[in-house]
Amino acid sequence: MSYNTGKKESSPVSPLKKRRASWSELWVNHHQLLSSSPLDLAAKFQSLTPPISKSKTLLPDFTLLLPDLILIRVIEKIPKSQRKNLSLVCKRWFKLHGRLVRSLKVSDWEFLASGRLISRFPNLDTVDLVSGCLISPPNSGILVNHRIVSFTVGVGSYQSWSFFEENLLSVDIVERGLKALTGGCSNLRKLVVTNTSELGLLNVAEECSRLQELELHKCSDSVLLGIGAFENLQILRLVGNVDGLYNSLVSDIGLMILAQGCKRLVKLELVGCEGGFDGIKEIGECCQMLEELTVCDHKMESGWLGGLRYCENLKTLKLVSCKKIDNDPDECLSCCCPALERLHLEKCQLRDKNTVKALFKMCEAAREIVFQDCWGLDNDIFSLAMAFGRVKLLYLEGCSLLTTSGLESVILHWHELEHLKVVSCKNIKDSEVSPSLSALFSALVELQWRPDTRSHLSSSLTGTGIGGKGGKFFKKT
Repeated sequence: MSYNTGKKESSPVSPLKKRRASWSELWVNHHQLLSSSPLDLAAKFQSLTPPISKSKTLLPDFTLLLPDLILIRVIEKIPKSQRKNLSLVCKRWFKLHGRLVRSLKVSDWEFLASGRLISRFPNLDTVDLVSGCLISPPNSGILVNHRIVSFTVGVGSYQSWSFFEENLLSVDIVERGLKALTGGCSNLRKLVVTNTSELGLLNVAEECSRLQELELHKCSDSVLLGIGAFENLQILRLVGNVDGLYNSLVSDIGLMILAQGCKRLVKLELVGCEGGFDGIKEIGECCQMLEELTVCDHKMESGWLGGLRYCENLKTLKLVSCKKIDNDPDECLSCCCPALERLHLEKCQLRDKNTVKALFKMCEAAREIVFQDCWGLDNDIFSLAMAFGRVKLLYLEGCSLLTTSGLESVILHWHELEHLKVVSCKNIKDSEVSPSLSALFSALVELQWRPDTRSHLSSSLTGTGIGGKGGKFFKKT
């Protein structure tokens, strides 16, 4: 017999039907969780996690508890090569990855013009637009590498050597792209661009007042009219005429405009520029903070080297790929740069003895001398280096005409020499090292001696069985 007491029997409730804590509640309490000890934190996470049936193995995403700033700091600890994979986790991580990217090389101009670049990467401080300024076929597998720029071309698409210049975006399109870029990247520190104009530079200077480094390809005198608007510019690279790519003129007029507008320059590089004594002199007199000057493949007028004596604070002079250094160096024989510390010559023609003598006289105070793949540097030319009386470092690479006796005749006169590096100079032989030269080697602070790379390779392969002229694989039967 049964009877009713009037009370409803309480039915057991499944643990899965209990009310779960909402993520908003977890978000409000995340500060308390993060401030707890590791053991307490693990216990609280375990209590917040609902029971999981045997058929389900999914766990909640505890990264939702972390604010963006903390999660960004965690992602920063991951190597840059692996961060791109993190952007595929979810939309939130995708956006956070974009906020961490600081440097970008743009190859698709539409990505910039549409505004997607700014929304994807809002914190950029370094942008290279040169490749994006070239109209290239989208599915071409041909990559052209130049020491100035690299780009893709299509099979049979271009019929002349001036295809690069013919397929550049117009100045108006580049100006609009720069306006879209600078409107969202006010913290830009470095910009590389080609085929821009004075107005384009003025727009960049107005929006990006903190810009410190600028690289202008296909630059001309008229473009430099806007260079004075950059108040904090310290590093400038001008690319004028480049054989096989494009023609552009930077003359004494442009160098004078540059000197008057960029008086805080620290580093200046002139590639394929013209000009002469007047332009270099103006730079020396106006840019008194200039410490490093690089001249690459120049088209300078005769006598330009004499203008260097007005660069009173110049510490580093680099000449790269110069077929001729100066056609009229006589005026430089009585001049010098008193503050110069480093002279770097790379892929230069050093066949004219009078020119080399004038250059060494101009740089006689240098403490570091570098000759890298220079043509014509034989014993006779290298003997002029005795004009350097305070050399502490000498680096020779790819100087195939210089012999051991030619090297010894000079460096024994450098009583302050501390660092010597000789690499890939095939006429400098180990067997020809004299006792006096060996004694000098023992007194050096640093010695890198690999003049003959083939003999060095042979000695390193001794006992490995490699280099046996096929004896291992072509034995007679």
